Amino acid sequence: MSAETQLTSHGLSASYAWCEKVARSQAKNFYYSFLLLSAEKRRAMCAIYAFMRYCDDLSDDEGIADRAAAIAQWRRDLTSALSGNTAGETAPGHLVWPAFADTVQRFRIPHQYFFDMIEGVSSDLEPRRIRTFEELYDYCYHVASVVGLTIVHIFGFKEPEALQLAEECGIAFQITNILRDVREDAEKHRVYLPAEDLERFHVSAETFEPRDRFRELMAFEAGRARDYFRQSAPLVGMVEAGSRASLRALIAIYARLLDRIVDSNYDVLARRIRVSTPEKIWLLVRSAGDGAVLLSAIAIVLLAVLLWLRAA
Repeated sequence: MSAETQLTSHGLSASYAWCEKVARSQAKNFYYSFLLLSAEKRRAMCAIYAFMRYCDDLSDDEGIADRAAAIAQWRRDLTSALSGNTAGETAPGHLVWPAFADTVQRFRIPHQYFFDMIEGVSSDLEPRRIRTFEELYDYCYHVASVVGLTIVHIFGFKEPEALQLAEECGIAFQITNILRDVREDAEKHRVYLPAEDLERFHVSAETFEPRDRFRELMAFEAGRARDYFRQSAPLVGMVEAGSRASLRALIAIYARLLDRIVDSNYDVLARRIRVSTPEKIWLLVRSAGDGAVLLSAIAIVLLAVLLWLRAA
């Protein structure tokens, strides 16, 4: 069944099943952390991930003739779905909407986050060069912090300070992504390393030469990412107890990715730096803690291994 099939032909359970399939096959870092959540929260995470994955794909898929028009339609569909229109002849025709709308309502997630996400991916439609760190922060907020602000509602929290920490955690994640993807982004005529920093370290925005200064620049930006990881660390203790292992695992995976980038001496122009699947599974176990949680994590890890073997 196509994801564009009319919603009258399927229900909420089919929508959640489709979202979980998307997350399992495409959420390379996120899905492992989802495994440490309750079934309800895991399904919610998959629904949010599927929505955001499609947003991102709309800005990157060169097979779409008019990506701006496609994103504009996606924004209209979002408005319709959030108003409760997820079934019937006038409902937007994508499998994600029933599960997405149910999740947003169930966890009382502010709607503005999703419009901010669309605004962020829309900014990637044209060649882009970031000028200042303030501009970079704004971009990271729209494509990553809104993800953190969304999922912290699923994790559950009481202290309002958790929202600022979730925002900062998203900044750490996105700077890490940017450092990993320098080459791929440049091939798409996108340079997210701030021009003011390139100029400060005397690095060419076209060639990233000279390499020794490029590595110094990358070390500077990695330090920024580490600062945001450090600043947002108290967030783990602010979310509901049953969600802490999942958040801890997610942060551990991204922090390890940053470690891998640093350990490679910032060799991101020659190869894509990754955290291996076995290492992600180990981080999952370590994040689960001890006692009863660890015992339940054993079964989850076995499931993760099976998923890894199936994908290999």
